[in-house]
Amino acid sequence: MTEILFQRMKEEDLPEVLGIATLSFTAPWSEALFRIELQSPLSRPIVARQQGRIAGYLCSNLVLDEAQVLDLAVRPDLRRQGIASALIRETLACLRGKGCRAVFLEVRASNRAALALYAAEGFEVTGTRKNYYTSPLEDAVTMVLRFNS
Repeated sequence: MTEILFQRMKEEDLPEVLGIATLSFTAPWSEALFRIELQSPLSRPIVARQQGRIAGYLCSNLVLDEAQVLDLAVRPDLRRQGIASALIRETLACLRGKGCRAVFLEVRASNRAALALYAAEGFEVTGTRKNYYTSPLEDAVTMVLRFNS
């Protein structure tokens, strides 16, 4: 795998990030939602760059000692190369370093690849949220990773 460089997401990254989101989700985040993350002191939106291009991104936030993975996507032509895992590991290391004790997320029940990815990174299923997603209507699987002190 080519070297990955992690950087805080910047406004000039939004066109590439929005393109990845549009290719990845039936109901992608809007530019306005990404801008909120860029401006929030609680958020940590990062991009993974390979050979100068954005390969993927991950948006998370941290409130006190609990974090949430909000949005994660990798360019379709670069999937299954470890980029999503690298983004997760980079984010978890940063969150842990800031005193985070638990990281939560939701994922579409049908997204088997994401469920397997998160499980491989140590997340455990905690439940479901009925009809959480739209376009199409679908349950969310809730997951958590707890750090041992």
